[in-house]
Amino acid sequence: MKKLDEIMELMADEMADFKTAVLDLQKLSGQLADMSIPISTEALEKNLNAFLQKQEAEKERTDEILKDIDRKLKHARIIPNYLLILFGILGILALSLVGYFGYSNNNTREEYFEVHRTIMESQNKSYEDYFAAYPEIYQEYCEWISDGYQGL
Repeated sequence: MKKLDEIMELMADEMADFKTAVLDLQKLSGQLADMSIPISTEALEKNLNAFLQKQEAEKERTDEILKDIDRKLKHARIIPNYLLILFGILGILALSLVGYFGYSNNNTREEYFEVHRTIMESQNKSYEDYFAAYPEIYQEYCEWISDGYQGL
């Protein structure tokens, strides 16, 4: 019997706890009924339109950024302008030096040719003068040259 009394006592405690829980639920249910949240299509549309406007503004910003990047890529160069200018200046300088040295080499060659021609003319003149003074040596020279060519 003692066990039965204990069980009954536990049941009474459980029933009291259950009753308080049911009363709390009734109170919360009444508050929920009073607090009702109106779900209307107008509120949904308003929130959806605000979200869509934010999304559209973000899309426009990204489109502007992408167009700016695309424009920069179209005008981008592999070689910077200052390198092109530097190579242009070096090319002009190299062509100028080649032209100058070619011109000076040609002038030097012409001067050497003039000096050589002058020397040859002076030697020929001295040979002519010598052979005119000594005609017998000139005869021997002519024979010597003709024998030399026949021996080859």
